[in-house]
Amino acid sequence: MTERIEGFAPVCFPESRVLILGSFPSVKSRAEGFYYGNPRNRFWRTVCGFFGEEVPADIAGKQDFLRRRKLALWDSVTACTIHASSDASIREAAAADVAGLIRGTEVRTVLCNGKAAFAYLPKEFLPDHVRVECLPSTSPANPRFSAAAWHTALQKAFEEKENAYIR
Repeated sequence: MTERIEGFAPVCFPESRVLILGSFPSVKSRAEGFYYGNPRNRFWRTVCGFFGEEVPADIAGKQDFLRRRKLALWDSVTACTIHASSDASIREAAAADVAGLIRGTEVRTVLCNGKAAFAYLPKEFLPDHVRVECLPSTSPANPRFSAAAWHTALQKAFEEKENAYIR
């Protein structure tokens, strides 16, 4: 029998403008205790690179980066049974209350890190002013990853109001 696993709490601030949603933390992320803990995952290199910054060395540095750059992180699935890190094996998924999370923030864009994150997101509850985009997963298992797609999506998200957050 597979044990039900809880995901991470969201990292979100009132000034967050973009919410990036994964599906569920990988085995390596769960061992590290924070989002995108697998050093082969391209998430931190891609997002930090967009802002012209080095990847922070520790969790506190990553949290500070997210706050400064007005980014929020969470997963579409908050608890589930899962085999290893396989999104395809997710069962008994509890969907994240994304609408509740972003209430009272400046989030206007939700970027889904892969198809599973997008599939589990309860889009019907999101406010009309929130744009949702599905991007190629940054997982090392995804051969179709595109840093350019991530760059374009982040550029668009931060251009919508002002460019003050980009470099």
